[in-house]
Amino acid sequence: MLEARALSIGYGPRLVASGIDLALARGEVLCLLGPNGAGKTTLFKTLLGLIPAKAGEVRLGGREIEALTRTEMARTIAYVPQAQVMEFAYSVLDLVLMGRTAHLGPFAGPRAVDRERARAALADLGILDLADADANRISGGQRQLALVARALAQDAPLLVMDEPTASLDLGNRLLVLDRVRALREQGFGIVFSTHDPDQAHELATRVAVIADGRLVVYGPPDDVLTGERLSAVYGVAVAIERTPSGRAVIVPSRRRM
Repeated sequence: MLEARALSIGYGPRLVASGIDLALARGEVLCLLGPNGAGKTTLFKTLLGLIPAKAGEVRLGGREIEALTRTEMARTIAYVPQAQVMEFAYSVLDLVLMGRTAHLGPFAGPRAVDRERARAALADLGILDLADADANRISGGQRQLALVARALAQDAPLLVMDEPTASLDLGNRLLVLDRVRALREQGFGIVFSTHDPDQAHELATRVAVIADGRLVVYGPPDDVLTGERLSAVYGVAVAIERTPSGRAVIVPSRRRM
């Protein structure tokens, strides 16, 4: 579904990272890890065609993204940004309805079927009661869920999620992670970034770690998420332990860096 080949990313004259090779198929979850400023959001914007690659290429469905129209892109890939206050005031329902734009004709307004799909996405995430609320006057966590609902309403087979659980409380975080798991089982392709390697252990089929201006490692979670590698990337001593249920968790290590 999505492929990056020898990709270099950055803004203007600034090179953020280079040598990035990634691939994502249906039913896979690619988790992106790395310290702050490593280039995770820059990579997402490049994969979405929002900023041009400095070198290499991005392919979507086997085609270079430069060859795709914006409508073709929107019907294939949906983006969940980090929640923030918006410049204009929209109701939560109107915000989610924006995800239906790619399914409308030029200058056409939302149809009854689009409103139904948007309300279904809100209900799926447990926030249908916020449909008429001002999206700038709800909590950051609720706004994040509304952005996830907008992506679901877009009905694209590929989702790119930039730290989708960063501002959520425990209950809503588990809700979003369960939704990611369900989408994977339904055959969606999902790319998401997180600062929590435990989420990568739990959900990802592949993990990519970006640090020091390059792709440090890319592969299955158990191969990538070792205590030694995470300690080196984040500059803190950690170890991987297994719970009685077999789940891998990251804990502080007693050794010094």
